[in-house]
Amino acid sequence: MAQLKLEKRGHTALITMANPPANTWTKETLTQLRDAVKSLEQDKTIYALVITGEGEKFFSAGADLNLFASGDKAVAADMSAIFGEAFETLTAFRGVSIAAINGYAMGGGLEVALACDIRIAETQAQMALPEAKVGLLPCAGGTQNLAILVGEGWAKRMILCGERIGADKALQIGLVEEVVGTGTALEAALRLADKVAEQSPPAVAACKQLIQKGRSAPVQSALPLERELFVKLFDTKDQVEGVQAFLQKRKASWING
Repeated sequence: MAQLKLEKRGHTALITMANPPANTWTKETLTQLRDAVKSLEQDKTIYALVITGEGEKFFSAGADLNLFASGDKAVAADMSAIFGEAFETLTAFRGVSIAAINGYAMGGGLEVALACDIRIAETQAQMALPEAKVGLLPCAGGTQNLAILVGEGWAKRMILCGERIGADKALQIGLVEEVVGTGTALEAALRLADKVAEQSPPAVAACKQLIQKGRSAPVQSALPLERELFVKLFDTKDQVEGVQAFLQKRKASWING
């Protein structure tokens, strides 16, 4: 039985973590995630990606700690490398990635959600980066992506103090963008993904690039790039289609180019 399931629903790809009982990450599933996102990157019919966990209790509990029980540094280096490759590939995906957090999201399970563009959590969801409690640290983007979303203070509370938070608190501090009822996160994420299909794919890719540029470059360098990418969109057929569709009061038909 596949531990990482991929299906395509129209213009949306759905990735389901399916490694019971807690949907933990392994080297194999992380490699599959990296390769799946790379494949979706090349599929011009896919505009959005939704990731969720199988079952009712766990989104993902992160890495299986049995992997690190021996204290083997080579294993640690190997796992941290594939965690980084997988989640950084997800962050760089040209389309919109949405995490449907349907239960516990712990450690690397929260980090995969942090690597997405948008997070929707069910009301019973619990989130934490508890690595320091077992002598480790979140090495799959957690220290950086969490601070970007919630600020340094709450990042330190969650990482340095090991504080676990519920969905309502996550919404309050900006860790998630929406809280929905139990059992409805996937449905809400797929609805949002359908909205992405109404946007021009080249425009979405350019906008995402610009928004995320603020993580590594000052605004003074991003603003000229913003104007440059705006003009470059006039090389695309979707730009002509989008404006014409609006003026003609009809729905645009994107070709992703």
